[in-house]
Amino acid sequence: MQRIRLRYTKRGRLRFTSHRDFQRAFERALRRAEVPMAYSAGFTPHPKVSYANAAPTGTGSEAEFLEIALVEARDPDKLRDLLDESLPPGLDIVDAVEARTPGLADRLTASVWELRLDGVARQEAEDAVAAFLAAGSVEVERRTKSGMRTFDARGAVAGLDVDRSRPDRPGDTPCAILRLVVRHVTPAVRPDDVLSGLRAVADLAPPVPAAVTRLAQGLFDEESGTVTDPLAPDREAVRPAASAAAGTAAATAPEGAGSA
Repeated sequence: MQRIRLRYTKRGRLRFTSHRDFQRAFERALRRAEVPMAYSAGFTPHPKVSYANAAPTGTGSEAEFLEIALVEARDPDKLRDLLDESLPPGLDIVDAVEARTPGLADRLTASVWELRLDGVARQEAEDAVAAFLAAGSVEVERRTKSGMRTFDARGAVAGLDVDRSRPDRPGDTPCAILRLVVRHVTPAVRPDDVLSGLRAVADLAPPVPAAVTRLAQGLFDEESGTVTDPLAPDREAVRPAASAAAGTAAATAPEGAGSA
């Protein structure tokens, strides 16, 4: 059995698809692409697909991950192209690697989010961010399946700042862009919880809903404060194997092979 790990996106209008909507679309894409999937046992076999930490409905994402199990080996790049062609634009397969290391889900410990606040001036956003970061804790409420729940939105935030790389232009509608790095904890702290926290500590209330996009997801590096690519260990594991195979081929090649 071969396992392939995929990174996919939710862009444009497709950010409004639920996780269940994506599952249905992806399983149809597997059938269209004639992927030799492994199936579970039992009375209702289903393709072996493992989804990891899906983004909330309504948020865009450049970094969603899943893993599939195949009964026949396939080239990851060719498989990526076939699946991407079989999905609607906006649900795009952008990366594929063969699983060579265990624990993909264990490497998804943090996310980087972009929060676009139309109608909010940069200075107003900077003041609110400073108040949020200075707070020891910021309690917010969220409705869950078991009712309203109160929890701390501050503790999971590893980084929050205002993007100053886009200069303000006279006459432009104010727009503040926040960059949020949040650890994956229980209960999960989502971007809308952080926005609720900004409203609680600084009365920051955008006139229109924020446009939220996950930019990255992976292992959080405490020293650098960055989120690393969770597929990198699988790529690195392929290189030594490829080098060893090339060395074996060179050692066993007939004398004089390759000469003019």
